[in-house]
Amino acid sequence: MKIYDYKGQKNISGDRIREARLKHRWSQSTLAAKLQLVGITIERDSISRIEKGTRFVADYEIKALSEILEISVLWLLGID
Repeated sequence: MKIYDYKGQKNISGDRIREARLKHRWSQSTLAAKLQLVGITIERDSISRIEKGTRFVADYEIKALSEILEISVLWLLGID
């Protein structure tokens, strides 16, 4: 599978994921554990790479992140 870059990043939601995570005062490990509880297999280092923009984020991950972090998908995508 080819992963494309957008302005040097592999995702556009990493900064907002980090912002929302910090508002909850969660560590990256805590967020990874919460994702694992809903069936998303992910480790702390993957959360770090997502937040840095060096890892692609699948649509199902965006949906789960929005639910766990209590934010809208549109906000994660920079639309709202």
